[in-house]
Amino acid sequence: MLESTQFNAHYKEMSANAWRWPNFSPAEIACRGTGKLKLNPEALDKLQALRDRLGKPLIVRSAYRSPEHNRAVGGAKRSKHLEGAAFDIAMSNHDPVAFEAAAREVGLLGFGFYPRSGFMHVDLGPARQWGERFPVRVTAFAAETPPAREVLADSRTMKGGGAAGVATLGAAGVEVAQSVLAETQTAILPLMPYLDTLRWVFIAVALGGVGVTIYARVDDWKRGRR
Repeated sequence: MLESTQFNAHYKEMSANAWRWPNFSPAEIACRGTGKLKLNPEALDKLQALRDRLGKPLIVRSAYRSPEHNRAVGGAKRSKHLEGAAFDIAMSNHDPVAFEAAAREVGLLGFGFYPRSGFMHVDLGPARQWGERFPVRVTAFAAETPPAREVLADSRTMKGGGAAGVATLGAAGVEVAQSVLAETQTAILPLMPYLDTLRWVFIAVALGGVGVTIYARVDDWKRGRR
């Protein structure tokens, strides 16, 4: 178990047995410019606690920075990133207000707001903050729920196809009935014209069902429903 800061010349040298943060990988925490990795267990424990509290992925834009990479990106000379104690997290899948509240609850103390760049800086402290907070969203942040799918049994395609199928079977059944009656039931031959009419009614319904099916599929395609 890691209880103090540990340095690795490259994140690939990190022992898998010593890594205890299931929602993150050494590559995510390592320096983006050099691949070097400085582990700060306390900071990573809080990052994992934040991930658990929010219940959705944290997109880490920057974690540890080597001194040379920190200079290259214009980082502060005493940046907490140099200690592996800071994280820049994208807000693309988070409500910044809820994110900040959760981060404070897990014990993170330093906050930097970068709405134009779309991320929030959090670190172990000391307590401070800078930058302008993200603007309040006009509508509540959308929950991550899968798009609704049409119930197959209730779809227009199934209904149209079902009507066409039933009508086709009905027309075929009438035709068979006509043949049987013509051969075996001469006494009710006067009913034959009516059966013929009924057969054409079934055929018309079948064609209507086919039309509904075609229309529904074209309409769904136009709406992007596959």
